[in-house]
Amino acid sequence: MKNMKKIEREAVMEALRAQAPRAQHVAELCGHLNIPKSQKDEVLDALEQLVNLNMVTEMPGLRFRLKRTRPGRAQPLAEVERPTVSKVRGTLMRNPKGFAFLTPDDGSEDVFVPPQFQGAALHGDRVELLARPSPKGREGKVVQVLDRRPARFTATLEKRGRRAWLTPDDPRLPERVELIGDAPKAKDRNMAVIARMVRFPQGSDDTPGAEIVDLLGVQGMTAVEVQKIKIREGVMEEFDERVLAEAREVPEEVPEEDKVGRRDLRDLDLCTIDPEDARDHDDAIFCERTKSGWRVVIAIADVSHYVRPGTAIDQSAFERCCSIYLPDRAIPMLPRELSSHLASLIPDTDRLCMGVEIGLTKRGKVRSVQLFEGVMRSRAKLTYRGVARALGLTNKVRSQPEAEDRIENLEGLRELAGLLREKRRSRGALELDLPEPKVVLDQHGVEPVDVQRAKDDPGVRVAYQMVEEMMLLANEVVAAEMKKRGVPAIYRIHGKPDEKKILLFSQLAAALGHDLDVEDARNPKELTAFLRRIEGKDGADVLQYLLLRSMQQAVYGIDSETGHFGLATKDYLHFTSPIRRYPDLAVHRVLKKVLRGEPIDAVTLKPHLASVAARASQLERRAFVVERDVVNLYRAILMRDRVGEDFDGVISSVDRYGVRVAFDDPYVEALIPLQALEDDYYELDDLGIRLIGARSAQIYELGERIQVELTSVEVASREILAVPTTLDQRKTERRTKTRGRGRSRSSREGEKRSRSKDGRKSKSQSRTKAGQSKGGQTKRSESKGGQTKRQGKKTTRKRR
Repeated sequence: MKNMKKIEREAVMEALRAQAPRAQHVAELCGHLNIPKSQKDEVLDALEQLVNLNMVTEMPGLRFRLKRTRPGRAQPLAEVERPTVSKVRGTLMRNPKGFAFLTPDDGSEDVFVPPQFQGAALHGDRVELLARPSPKGREGKVVQVLDRRPARFTATLEKRGRRAWLTPDDPRLPERVELIGDAPKAKDRNMAVIARMVRFPQGSDDTPGAEIVDLLGVQGMTAVEVQKIKIREGVMEEFDERVLAEAREVPEEVPEEDKVGRRDLRDLDLCTIDPEDARDHDDAIFCERTKSGWRVVIAIADVSHYVRPGTAIDQSAFERCCSIYLPDRAIPMLPRELSSHLASLIPDTDRLCMGVEIGLTKRGKVRSVQLFEGVMRSRAKLTYRGVARALGLTNKVRSQPEAEDRIENLEGLRELAGLLREKRRSRGALELDLPEPKVVLDQHGVEPVDVQRAKDDPGVRVAYQMVEEMMLLANEVVAAEMKKRGVPAIYRIHGKPDEKKILLFSQLAAALGHDLDVEDARNPKELTAFLRRIEGKDGADVLQYLLLRSMQQAVYGIDSETGHFGLATKDYLHFTSPIRRYPDLAVHRVLKKVLRGEPIDAVTLKPHLASVAARASQLERRAFVVERDVVNLYRAILMRDRVGEDFDGVISSVDRYGVRVAFDDPYVEALIPLQALEDDYYELDDLGIRLIGARSAQIYELGERIQVELTSVEVASREILAVPTTLDQRKTERRTKTRGRGRSRSSREGEKRSRSKDGRKSKSQSRTKAGQSKGGQTKRSESKGGQTKRQGKKTTRKRR
């Protein structure tokens, strides 16, 4: 009965029909089916399959009911399950555990590929597969390898006697690669090498072969480890000679003939506002009060004038799709001649731009929009810190004369931004202000000396929000105009959260002492109101993180109807950063055709934009993984000489492998492996937010403050381990304190079930005795690029 057959699922359906429309608890269903409670896991498996088939609705507290349908004959289960096979092409993204996901070229839903159906394909190969529906989405089998992954990879040279082979650093590649050719005579055995795949597998059991092309350096060195991450993800920092040759042909100044026919903005006091170390400036803002409200002009660098389709620069930009920002440098999408010079809005220099002028009422309602091609001249290069100081928002930073001279306009900009922000919040836009790490490097810009929380100054944060509101405004009005004109475009899409995840979030909120009705959690306005109610209270940061984890990831696509759930808007795209994002560049090209009255062939344009959107989404995820892994590398390097020290922090996550703690200072995260908790036998509760001691009832809870001792640091794996300093002093009063938070009945029942002998363990639940876990090793990500597909996503930030 481990894997229930169709007739058994039909029996579950019949039991639900007998009591319809009333919901039934799983224990009640077991009684109707004459199944002992000890086997209710199998009933839950069947119910989960029926939920995925959209035939059953899951309710709070392990209750289920039939899906409500229109009057008429119910659709038979056999019809629902009839498979539809289709061919899909895309990139195979393998997980270290063996399974993989295919990212389709057309931007459609990812396809799960089990290990036995991957054939001769490797991680990163472009393949064709046969896909069919499954209870958890689409599942497929590789039938053809279309293009091989990049041949370069990094590895460790292994030797045993006269035999030598390569062990790739990327765990998504085969564990063993045959060495072809002679092994280099490296003096240091701990040497990383760069290898090139010269023999790809021809079947599922084939061992690939590679030759060593270079010695990378000693494992654990900062430069070596960063290079390993770049090669692993296929990131090329240098531009090839064809791209550089085209970039050198770009003129030093804008030719006069290029300015003809454009709207002249050179008399406006347009200013850029960026971080102090920004090199590329792709947006400038002018804001003034009027009798009827506000006038805003937003000018965006006209990158599309210089990056033409079919050029080497355009092909290179498409292959990168976005810039990548590391602690010591940026890896730009475009060559410096464009990104930092001719396409950058530097002060007192004529520049071509794509512009939008917006008229707003005194209440912040858009009443007029004009889109145009323009020529502008930035009047000043302002910084966020300078703006914050000029507005009296902080006195912790140096003043900037250019900002001080524009206090009146900046005050108007701040007032309008505040008005727009309140309007967004009132319609249900979510604001998740989660901290992001900022690595501080030494005077040589090489080694980390600190990791801080970025934008920690509240005044500087307000300056960031002022600019962000103007960019959101521009993106919304351009999206609305494109949609109104019926023109294909690349939109920024953020769908509604999965019903199960919203249900779980409401339960988590209740467990942490903040009741949230499930229906309210589905409503963006009510969800925003909930976040405002808990702002500044205990557990607020944790709940923001948990809400982020329950959200879908924003992606690019050509669907103009889904909208953006997080921003609570039906119309949204990316228009304001064409120097660093390829979708913005693609939108500019379409917009230019509209403004010039040129014909648009939607039949051919839509598939092209869909392909661009799919690739942009994939490479945006890659950029995030690279940026995250490099920051974690610097964190590990910073902490490797501080083993044995004590640190205060907050429990940031809990799972069956242990507890993660975010330190107050420096801002790094360490794992307390389950095997390090030697005082008891710990179990994860149903909601996945507490580890509970079976004998002592001692608790490690998400959001709890804790002091730990740093025990070890492994730079190559970016693993930082710790143990609680008060392990032998923790008292059961912690349990009493937790129960006294006014938790809901459902959350108390959930905890009770987690300790029950016959309670069903959730997918994330584990009852592991100390010393029996996986050696304290961090659980590897469940899918491509460090993101979990089937168990939710864990990120530190989400790009809008």
